[in-house]
Amino acid sequence: MLYYLFDYLEKEYQLPGASLFGFISFRAVMAILFSLVIATVYGKKVILLLQRKQIGESIRDLGLQGQEQKAGTPTMGGLIIIMATLIPVLLFADILNVYVILLIVTTLWMGVIGFIDDYIKIFKKDKKGLKGKFKILGQVVLGLIVGATLYFHPQVTMRDHDKSIITKQYEVEHVKGMDIKSTRTTVPFIKNNEFDYGNLIAWAGEGAKDYVWLIFIPMIILIVTAVSNGANLTDGIDGLAAGTSAIIVFTLGIFTWVSGNIIFSDYLDIMYITGVGELLVFVTAFVGALVGFLWYNAFPATVFMGDTGSLTIGGVIAVIAIIIRKELLIPVLCGIFFAESISVMLQVGYFKYTKKKLGEGKRIFLMAPLHHHYQKRGYHESKIVTRFWIVGIMLAIITVVTLKIR
Repeated sequence: MLYYLFDYLEKEYQLPGASLFGFISFRAVMAILFSLVIATVYGKKVILLLQRKQIGESIRDLGLQGQEQKAGTPTMGGLIIIMATLIPVLLFADILNVYVILLIVTTLWMGVIGFIDDYIKIFKKDKKGLKGKFKILGQVVLGLIVGATLYFHPQVTMRDHDKSIITKQYEVEHVKGMDIKSTRTTVPFIKNNEFDYGNLIAWAGEGAKDYVWLIFIPMIILIVTAVSNGANLTDGIDGLAAGTSAIIVFTLGIFTWVSGNIIFSDYLDIMYITGVGELLVFVTAFVGALVGFLWYNAFPATVFMGDTGSLTIGGVIAVIAIIIRKELLIPVLCGIFFAESISVMLQVGYFKYTKKKLGEGKRIFLMAPLHHHYQKRGYHESKIVTRFWIVGIMLAIITVVTLKIR
């Protein structure tokens, strides 16, 4: 692993980036460059391989403009994203870091679930793919693994706040915060912006804190499942999921950088999470992979990511947000995913309700998810994607602003 080579050279010869965080930043830059090269150069080879194997998308007739031209476009392009992410991570990241391990497991786990789904659709000629209950089961198991690791693993700690105490001699003494186990998270837009999941069962007495995991882990499962499915629903037109996800992950990269830097985290009064700086290498590699994939996925797409990509993207985004304790920002930052999911739930729920009450199902949208509604209204998919990206950028700015506005 090049990580150990760089680590040795830096310590032996005092290379630029003498601080640990400077060293991390250098490796993060290398990771994004490598992932971009892998996704753009070798991505083309993967696309040609998919074409030779006739691994093409079978298109359902939804009555959408330009739909017929997409038939036969190679799918399973999520393999490009996974490859372009993991290779730089294995080269430049400390793979013994618990957070890096969690994200590698997430990438492979969700990638396998998505691959099985795409395989069934393409080779078994079953357009439904993997049954929904098995997808949900896979997401729940991943959420269980992530939640249990973050709660029980001894290396998952955060720095407690510095305190000032008055000694017996009536002198003020400043005490540095210690690394502690905690289930605190960040609540946006309020002054005292930290919330402890333990407060939800504090009413049960002092001993109840030993059972916080009964709330914490199910919450993690819910977040992983929701974001993964949201990304999956967003992947409906060329470049939408990849571009939106790149904006989201870049924003999470800013929070990762700040949360892993003790100086900036102290200045901005946010949680300093021990060891999370190493996550920056994974995040930058993931951004590079998404941007490189977008080169081929932008309209008109020469490859689709399939569930191999969309489920992986959603799972990784959820786990990054959870690790850096910014999961409660997801409804804002991942607003596009949220809107797509809500549109489907409203459409299905309203249709079933009106069919039961009136005997005939009615719809709120012309078609769900939301991007198909705008297609039905006659908007070209390039315009839809561009405007969704703009909204995504606006949401990202609002999310970053929460660092100081409370």
